Formats: sequence, structure tokens, C-alpha cells
Amino acid sequence: MKGIWTTLFMGFLVLAMTCGSVWAQATAQISGAVQDQSGAVLPGVEVTATQTETGVSRMTITNETGHYVLPNLPLGPYRLEAGLPGFRTFVQTGIVLQVNSNPTINITLQVGQVSEQVEVQANAGLVETRSLSVGSVVETARIMELPLNGRNAQELVLLGGAAQQVSPAGGYSFGGTRLAIATAGSIGTGTDYTLDGIRHIDPYDSLALPLPFPDALAEFKTEIGGQSAQQARGSQVSAVTKSGTNAFHGDLFEFVRNDLFNATTYFAAVDPTTGEKKHSTLKRNQFGGTIGGPILKNKLFFFGGYQGTTLRQDAKNLRSFVPTAAMLAGDFTA
Repeated sequence: MKGIWTTLFMGFLVLAMTCGSVWAQATAQISGAVQDQSGAVLPGVEVTATQTETGVSRMTITNETGHYVLPNLPLGPYRLEAGLPGFRTFVQTGIVLQVNSNPTINITLQVGQVSEQVEVQANAGLVETRSLSVGSVVETARIMELPLNGRNAQELVLLGGAAQQVSPAGGYSFGGTRLAIATAGSIGTGTDYTLDGIRHIDPYDSLALPLPFPDALAEFKTEIGGQSAQQARGSQVSAVTKSGTNAFHGDLFEFVRNDLFNATTYFAAVDPTTGEKKHSTLKRNQFGGTIGGPILKNKLFFFGGYQGTTLRQDAKNLRSFVPTAAMLAGDFTA
């Protein structure tokens, strides 16, 4: 028995020691070059990017050509700092990283004391210079404010260029709230979806699985044409859920459809007993909320959300054929 426990322990130990880092979430990247005022490259510069909402920092050192790369950065607002003994510390704020963005921020250090700072308050240019694909980002504000049928965030994919909803292939219905959206002339199942970096496709019909409700989505990006080798299809939708920060944030919501708020339609059926038009009996409630915040400040955060939907409605008037007693006996002459 002791030998079994020893074997299991050694197996778990080997597994733990061989595990590598896995970046499943959709991330962004900052890169660039550092030079002095004369244009000479500066190796050995310490470059740090800090997510201002969470306080989490990533640091790297410029190489012999003065270049640096900060990959796998979570989305959000950032402050970029660069420092080297004998030069003033460079600080740039107003950097906002979006899904799969890869801005180039070149830094010029001025001679002076490290305690002195040169602060730049300007947004980084997010013009994509490394990819041939064309993309558009739908940020939190539009996800929350634009009207949606049934609060289905996938409809916002249609805001991107060259995107349109198409009919299901083969004449069958996909069901639920999922949509078949064709982009750049492709078929309805030709778009690849990812959620927090994980493929979000139903293997049965190659359609996107339902996206989280709008209050839980941070943003998503639609890219078409000229995809890199890492993309499986001709177009890509990358969605990212919200995450906790150093401050507590949350919301509550309720969306109501009720017959009490609606007038009776002109073509409503007439109740034969009263001679009056029947009122709609639709009662639909969509409710929920989100909350996020810190567990350990600058280190560990949480975010959670819930959405529920209730639907109550009387059965519609249906006409059906009921066989007579003669028909049940096999006589169909009447």
C-alpha cells in the first residue's frame, strides 16, 4: 500500500514540474524599440506595462538592438514605463489594449536622472501593421447600449463589414438563439469563434455556441480576409468576457414584455363567448446581474454573472382534424 502512495505522489510531482504556462484568454501585445535622443538604440532598458485597473505588471528588457516585446497582455487600459540609469524615466498613459491588438510604441529616452520622468498622455496608435486581415472591435459600450433581440450579442457581429445573416443550409433549423452569419462571401459556417481564447464552435453543425449575455462580455473582434496561419478559417470572431479589477463593480437588470403594456392588435382573434378580441397573454422576463472585484489586491480577482429568462403564454388556437366514429370503424365514404 505504501508503494502505491509513493508511486502516485511521484507521478503528481513529475506532472507538476513539467506543466507549462498556457495562455487561454484572448490577449494583446505591445512591442517597439527604445533609443536615445540621437537615435542610437538602447539595450538593457527595463520596460514595464501595468494594467491600471488591476495593478498587474509585466516587465521585459530590450535586446541588443533596442527592441522589446510584451506578449500575452490581458485587455484593458495600460501605463507603459521605461527606465535606464543615466536617463529620465519614460511614462506613457492612455494605452487601451483591445482583442488581438498589437500596437507598436517606440520610446525615446532623454538624458537625466532616473528620478525625473517624461510623461506622455496620449493613446497608442492601434493601426495594424503586421497583418493583412481587416477587423473591427465592438467594445463594452456598444454591447451594452445597442438594442438586441433577446439580448443575443451575436447579432452585433453583423455590424462588421461584409457580414450578413444567411438561411440554414440544407433547410433545417439550427434552433435556439444561434445565428448563421456569413462574412466576406463565405458560407454561414465559415466563421471561427473563440471565447477567451478557446474555440467556441459546436462540432455538430460548425456554428458558434451561444455567447454570454451582454453584461458579461467585455468586447469582441471580427476579422476577415488575409488571416494568419494560426486561424482555422477565413474569418474570425474573438470574444472576451469581463474580469474583476481592484474595485468592486456590478449591475442588476430586468427586461420585461407583458401584455399589460401592449394594445390589442387589430387582427386578434375574437372570443366567441364575449364577442371581444382576445388579449395577448405573453409575459416574458429576462433578469440577472453581475459582480466582480478583488480577492487579493493586484494579484487575484473574481467575476461572476447570471441571467434567467421566464416565458409564460397561453397556448395558441390550433385547428385539428378529429376522425368521426364512422372513420374509426373504417368507413370513409361520408
